[in-house]
Amino acid sequence: MAEGAVRIRLDKWLWHARFFKTRTLAARQVSAGHVRVNGKRVSKPAHAVAPQDVLTFAQGDAVKVVRVLDPGTRRGPAPEAQTLYDDLSEPAPRDTSPPAPKYEGKGRPTKRDRRKLDLNARGTLE
Repeated sequence: MAEGAVRIRLDKWLWHARFFKTRTLAARQVSAGHVRVNGKRVSKPAHAVAPQDVLTFAQGDAVKVVRVLDPGTRRGPAPEAQTLYDDLSEPAPRDTSPPAPKYEGKGRPTKRDRRKLDLNARGTLE
């Protein structure tokens, strides 16, 4: 890390980079100890991050590993936010499970099927 590098609060950077919808959510994740900076657990949202710091945190079901490239000055549009970091996470594995089986007419009958059954049942009793 260069001397005199611009530093920014961790919760604010996570919000600027659009990893969390609100700064409060980002601060809660940090306070709960779910974020690591350069491999060390951080529990204070005011922890300062600078370019070249590596952040590790959970987002949904995936674990994100990102390198801070720029502290950012505002929470801009998504393309601008993507220039603030370099994603080091492994790509999500592709789903190789077989496709869902197609409906073969088994299960509960439709209303049309029930009408046909009713019409057949009436004809046999008369």
